[in-house]
Amino acid sequence: MIEIIDLYKSFGKLKVLKGINLSLKRGEITAIIGRSGSGKTVLVKHIVGLLKPDKGKILIDGEDVTKAKNKALKRIRHKFGMLFQEGALFDYMTVGENVAFPLKEHTKLSEKEIKKVVREKLELVGLKGVEKKLPNELSGGMKKRVALARAIALEPEIVIYDEPTTGLDPITSVSIYELIKDMQKRLNITSIIITHDVPDVFAVADKVAVLHEGKIIAYDTPQNIMKIDDLNIKALLLARLKFLKQ
Repeated sequence: MIEIIDLYKSFGKLKVLKGINLSLKRGEITAIIGRSGSGKTVLVKHIVGLLKPDKGKILIDGEDVTKAKNKALKRIRHKFGMLFQEGALFDYMTVGENVAFPLKEHTKLSEKEIKKVVREKLELVGLKGVEKKLPNELSGGMKKRVALARAIALEPEIVIYDEPTTGLDPITSVSIYELIKDMQKRLNITSIIITHDVPDVFAVADKVAVLHEGKIIAYDTPQNIMKIDDLNIKALLLARLKFLKQ
């Protein structure tokens, strides 16, 4: 569904992406892991067309997003939903208004139809009857679920999760990953998870891409990634395990 071919990006003298090649299958959950500064966020911004590469292309269902403009770019972006690192909910809006926001912006649905979709999406993420609450009345985990309900409001084919468990306790983090897996099964969503949560994300990912200094140094199942004899991969895995034991 997504094919990244020979992607390069520099900012001045800083080379961030150094020839990324990656193919993501429809309906799979792919975790992209790597240290801070490895290029994960820059890669995602290219996938959704927010940045243009110096070289290379990204095909979404065969269409090159790096060359798309105006209507074509807008149409491609409608394939995506985004769960931001901090949720990015509007504090002055109720839960219902937050989830309804993309529906009001991008559809011609009536108020009655929007309320129905909002209710359905909130129930889908395990939240019922919270439409009138404000974000500051919710726990961190509930905020993430509301943000996910908003991300899937327009029924995207692809959802990108940017550090979905940041700031959450271990139990809540597990519940968020279980929810991501549930969305994949119910809606056949293609998911991309950008995370430092190693090895927690391995429990739900179909494939893991390891990004190191602007290059994909491994792309395989979680089980096979853990078997790779590479110092950079081992350091990434062991650092997280050591942190969890403290």
